[in-house]
Amino acid sequence: MFFIKDPIKFPDFIHTQKRDPQTNLKSAQMMWDFWSKAPESLHQVTMLFSDRGTPDGYRHMDGFGSHTFSLIDATGCRVWVKWHLKTRQGIKNLSAGEAVRLAGADPDHAQRDLFNAIAAGDFPKWDVSIQVMTEPVAAAWEKKTGWNPFDLTKVWPYGDFPRIPVGILELNRNPDNYHEHVEQAAFSPANIVPGMGFSPDKMLQGRLFAYHDAQLYRVGTNHQHLPVNRARCPFHNQQRDGQMAVFNGGSAPNYEAVNAAGTTPSGFGHGDPGWPLTGDAGRYDERGASDDFTQAGNLYRVMTPDARDRLTTNIAGAMKDVSNEIKRRQIGHFTKADPAYGAAVERKLAALGGAAT
Repeated sequence: MFFIKDPIKFPDFIHTQKRDPQTNLKSAQMMWDFWSKAPESLHQVTMLFSDRGTPDGYRHMDGFGSHTFSLIDATGCRVWVKWHLKTRQGIKNLSAGEAVRLAGADPDHAQRDLFNAIAAGDFPKWDVSIQVMTEPVAAAWEKKTGWNPFDLTKVWPYGDFPRIPVGILELNRNPDNYHEHVEQAAFSPANIVPGMGFSPDKMLQGRLFAYHDAQLYRVGTNHQHLPVNRARCPFHNQQRDGQMAVFNGGSAPNYEAVNAAGTTPSGFGHGDPGWPLTGDAGRYDERGASDDFTQAGNLYRVMTPDARDRLTTNIAGAMKDVSNEIKRRQIGHFTKADPAYGAAVERKLAALGGAAT
C-alpha cells in the first residue's frame, strides 16, 4: 500500500519527508501534520512504524508492485493483477535501537550485505506471484466491501484473492561500475512489455507520467539510449536527436504512420482494451466518505502483542515533539482503526511527556 491515493498530493507528501525550508532539518511536525490530515495514509503509516518498516537489509524484505496492473492474453481478455515478491531468505527486521546504532556504525550495512552475498555466490531469491481479479469480480468486490480495488492505500486480502506463483527473481551479478549500471538506470512503471497494461489506479496514472519525466531531468533526454536502459531485443522507435543521442536511428524514417487497423491484444498502444467509465467526473475531497481505517485496524490486529508494543512505541517516539493539535488528530485516526491502537499511542506519549492535552 502507499500513503496517498491522489497523485496531486504526491509533491506535497514528498516535501514533508525531506527538510524544513527554514532549518534544513528533518521535521516530525511536517510529517505528522500531513499524515494526520490525510487519513488514507494510516494503513501505510502502520506498516512503516511496525517491525517491517526497518528491514535488516535488502535480502530480508518482501517486495510489492503495490499498484494494480493488467495482463492481456492473446485473445484480448484482460485481468487486473497485483505483483508480490516474497523473500526466500526469510524476513529479518532491525529493532529501533539497532537501526540507530547501525546508522552511525555502518550506514552502508544494507548495501554491503547485498553486494557481499552476491559476490560470494549466495544469490538472493524472491518467489514472484500475482493476485488476479477479473473485471466483473472487481465490480462485485467493491460493492461488497466498499473498497475501490484500484485504491493504492488498500490491499487485496489473500483470503479473497490467493497468490498465484509465476516465477522466481534472482539477483546473481553485481554491477561492474555502480554509476553506469545503477545510478544511470531509469525505472518507470510506463515501461512495459507486450501482454502487460495499466489500470484506473489514480496513483499509477500519475506515475506513468511523473517517473519518465523525472528521468528526463535526472539522467537526460536520451536516457533510454544508454546500455543499462536500452531494450535487449530488436526495437524501433522515432525517438531522435537531443543531447547525447548515442543511438539515433540512422536513415530510417523518423515517424510512424497511424494506421486505423483496429485493436490487437498486445498490451501496447492500440492493444489495451478500453475501460468502461461510470459516475461523476471532477475533483472532490472524499475524506470522511472513504473507509481509511478498517484495513489499518486489521493490520494492527494480526500483529503479535510484542509487535503491537514495538509499533506503538515507535510511533510515540516519532510523535512526542509535534503539536498537541496534530497528536489529537492522529490519535483519533489510530482509535478509529482500533481503540486499543489509539489508547496505546496516547499512553506512551504521556509517558514520554508528550501527552496530547
